[in-house]
Amino acid sequence: MTGLLYFCPMPTLRQLFLANNAQTTNFPLLLEFERAQGVHLYNSEGKAYIDLISGIGVSSLGHGNPKVIEAVKQQVEKYMHLMVYGEYVQTPQVRFAEKLVSVLPDNLQSVYFVSSGAEAVEGALKLAKRFTGRQQVVAYYNSYHGSTHGALSVMGNEEYKQAYRPLLPGVTFINFNLLPDLNLITTETACVIIETIQGEAGIQVPDFAYMQALRKRCTETGALLILDEIQAAFGRTGKLFAFEHFDIVPDILLLAKALGGGMPIGAFVSSNEIMGALKENPILGHITTFGGHPVCCAAGLAALEVLLEEELVAGVAEKEALIRSLLVHPAIRQIRGKGLMLAVELENFDLNKKIIDRCIDNGVITDWFLHCSNAMRLAPPLIITATQIEEACNIIIEAINFHS
Repeated sequence: MTGLLYFCPMPTLRQLFLANNAQTTNFPLLLEFERAQGVHLYNSEGKAYIDLISGIGVSSLGHGNPKVIEAVKQQVEKYMHLMVYGEYVQTPQVRFAEKLVSVLPDNLQSVYFVSSGAEAVEGALKLAKRFTGRQQVVAYYNSYHGSTHGALSVMGNEEYKQAYRPLLPGVTFINFNLLPDLNLITTETACVIIETIQGEAGIQVPDFAYMQALRKRCTETGALLILDEIQAAFGRTGKLFAFEHFDIVPDILLLAKALGGGMPIGAFVSSNEIMGALKENPILGHITTFGGHPVCCAAGLAALEVLLEEELVAGVAEKEALIRSLLVHPAIRQIRGKGLMLAVELENFDLNKKIIDRCIDNGVITDWFLHCSNAMRLAPPLIITATQIEEACNIIIEAINFHS
């Protein structure tokens, strides 16, 4: 008896991705990369792409930094996860926290390591309520702080929230950079949570006077000031921390993204006095299993040391100036931002999307902003060179010309 042979082709990686990996949209980029080095991503054919978004602010040192890789290897050989956060004395956590507080203002002396930026937001909101005994939270229109329920509650864009209500009660929204709205911060306010520079709103930079007034109002009312620097910290704006541009200090600082040198980690940082509120009534005021994972802390410490030792922050302003000088075109309405945290505003989303797609086709990775779809995101690794900036900007201008 003869049978028929049926050829069943093996599914491609892309097909498996679509079949088995949960999707966040119906139109993922579907780019496949085999390796990454420096500012470049490489596909299976060896085509190089300049990474102008750093995995959304994560890869500030670029990809494959040898000192970070070595730190990861050494820690993996010693131990990985041992216990939920806060019980064992683990060298990577201790050394990383020690280094972090050494470059922060004196009142930011206690680091609570968590697993992500959103969890840092969650922990900080709980901490502010617990320490002050108050329930009201003030947040900002067009803000973005993450996608968990608490973080979503303080996001200032109803389009992304309405499908998930009810959310946290007691959240009041005010306008970014509008001084009269500060009167809505009262003695009933537990905290004000604000991005030092708004990211997903299309890189909105506050006025110096506004941030000074905000700090003063929080001090007067006893509300804790939470600065979300999940995107902005570690040199991206031309200062180690973005709040340094405004001569203020937060009560609670939120960190993630570049914090881990490419590994997943977040943190909220405050004073010993404020952070102590999580230790009792009830105990274990915040619990995280994987927060401060030793491999992530080892990577983060190595990344911070590289950032400081190689003085990468010092070159950011010059690179910003070069980008601004090269991206000049009638179709560009304005370029907003500080340092290598920039938004290139165009007429509308359709034009922006066409330009972004052509840039990707020609080897430059960029994208748009969640709350500002007509602006192109530029957040390259801090190690990007002048030559690489020129190459990338030439590709962007070519794409604009092609679609204008």
